Amino acid sequence: MIRVVVVEEMGLLRTALCAALSSEEDIEVAAEVTGVEDLPALVRRHRPDVVLVDLAPDAPHPVQVVAHITEAMPDTAVLAMGRRWSQQLIGDLLAAGVRGLVGKDASLEALVGAVRELAAGGKVIDADAAVTALRPASSPLTRREVEVLRVAAEGLPLKEIARRLYLAHGTVRNHLSAVMRKTGARNRMEAVWRARRDGWM
Repeated sequence: MIRVVVVEEMGLLRTALCAALSSEEDIEVAAEVTGVEDLPALVRRHRPDVVLVDLAPDAPHPVQVVAHITEAMPDTAVLAMGRRWSQQLIGDLLAAGVRGLVGKDASLEALVGAVRELAAGGKVIDADAAVTALRPASSPLTRREVEVLRVAAEGLPLKEIARRLYLAHGTVRNHLSAVMRKTGARNRMEAVWRARRDGWM
């Protein structure tokens, strides 16, 4: 039997995923969880063959989650499921040890096939992720907005960012407001994370 742990914060989707996987004769859902906080300990306890992790858009550290799992249980394969891929995110996930990438719009047949392939020691990258890895999406951020965001990533106050870039305080504030609007972020650090995730900086 292929033992699987499912990580999905949305109850309805998690229930559907677990039911679909459990209906397969060779797959057993060993555990299902909503969050990633205790995932390394859970993986050590259940020793699954595959961990299916939904990379929710608001999850702050998807790469670290994968790294924690692969460090805790090197023989457990991580299958990351996402809605949007970026070249940066794909590269970081692969470097962290992920063995599979599948889109949230994938068919059940494709998902089950990916689980079986990973359990057998293989790797799976769906077509959308593969295309994105080769051709990242164009960035909506201007060159100046990226410069401001790079300095903001250091956690500096507005005045220091302005001084560093030889810009007016108000200009920096306007650039950061534009960045947060374009990235859909609630604060500067989330904007930094989203821009890096999507390969825009």
